[in-house]
Amino acid sequence: MDEIVEWARAQERVIELVTDLSAERAALRVPACPDWTVRDLLSHMVGLGADVVAGDEPDDHNEAWTARQVAARKAHDVKALVAEWQDLTRPLQDWMRARNTRPLGDVIIHEQDLRGALGVSGGQDSGGVAAIRDRFTGRFAVALGRRAPI
Repeated sequence: MDEIVEWARAQERVIELVTDLSAERAALRVPACPDWTVRDLLSHMVGLGADVVAGDEPDDHNEAWTARQVAARKAHDVKALVAEWQDLTRPLQDWMRARNTRPLGDVIIHEQDLRGALGVSGGQDSGGVAAIRDRFTGRFAVALGRRAPI
C-alpha cells in the first residue's frame, strides 16, 4: 500500500463530501471537534497542508497553531478552501515523498470527523484507515508497556 496514494484518495473523498455543502451544513458543529464547524475543520485540514509545506509544523500540533490555520481562512467559503487544498496536493505529496507520511493521519481522522458531523458514512475500509489503525495500535502498545502492572 502506498500511503501517499491513500492520502490522495482520502483528500478526494473529503472534497467530494464538502464540495456542494450548503452554508447551513458547512456551519454544523463537529462533535469530535466541538469548537469547530465543518468549515472550520476543513480550514484546519487545508491549513495543516499549507503549514507543513511551508516548514511550519510543531511537534505537538498545539491549539494555537491549529487556531491560526482556522483564523487565517475565516473569510473563505468551502469552494475557496477546496481550491487552496487542491493547489497544495502536489507540494504536499512531494513533501511526504521526501520526509514521511505523517499528514495521512490528519486527513484520515478528520475525514471521519467530517462524516460524523454530516451524517454520511464511508471511507472506513480504506487502506489509509488500516495504516493509521496499525500506526496507532503500535503506539498504544508501547504506551501500555510503560505502565506498571495492576
